[in-house]
Amino acid sequence: CDCGVKHTKDDYRDILEQTLLDRLAEATAEYVHARVRREFWAYAKDENLTPQEVLKESYRGIRPASGYPSYPDLSLNFVIDKMLKPERISVNFTLNGAIVPLASTAGFYFAHPDSNYFYIGKIDDEQLADYAERRKISVDEAKKWLGGNI
Repeated sequence: CDCGVKHTKDDYRDILEQTLLDRLAEATAEYVHARVRREFWAYAKDENLTPQEVLKESYRGIRPASGYPSYPDLSLNFVIDKMLKPERISVNFTLNGAIVPLASTAGFYFAHPDSNYFYIGKIDDEQLADYAERRKISVDEAKKWLGGNI
C-alpha cells in the first residue's frame, strides 16, 4: 500500500508502529499550536499550561483537523495542498482528500477567544445547498464530501 507505513508480516508490530506514528503526529500538532499561541501569533505569550490543562483545551483558540466532527469535508485538504505544497515534505493527498502518509494531519488554527470545538452533525437540504453555493461546487459534489453528515 502507499500509506507511508512499511508493512511487515507482523500485524501487531504494524499496528503498534502506526499508533506510535499517529501519536507523534498529534503531539507535533499540539506543540506547533502552542508555539503559534506563544510565539508566532503571540496572543498568549505568557501561557504556561500543565499537560492536564492542555488536554482539557484550556487555551485560547482551536485547531480543527480535517476528517473530525467540526471539519468533516476532506476536499478542503486540496485548498491546503494548493496553499502549502506539502509534497515538498513528502506529504500528499489521495483523490478522496486523505493524507499520505497516514501519520499526518492537516487543519486550520483559529485564535478568536470565543472559538471552540463543535460537532456539525446532520445537515438538511437547505444547509447542503447553502454550503455548496458558498464552496462554489454542485450539491452532488457537496453530498460526496459531506455524506456522513447528510
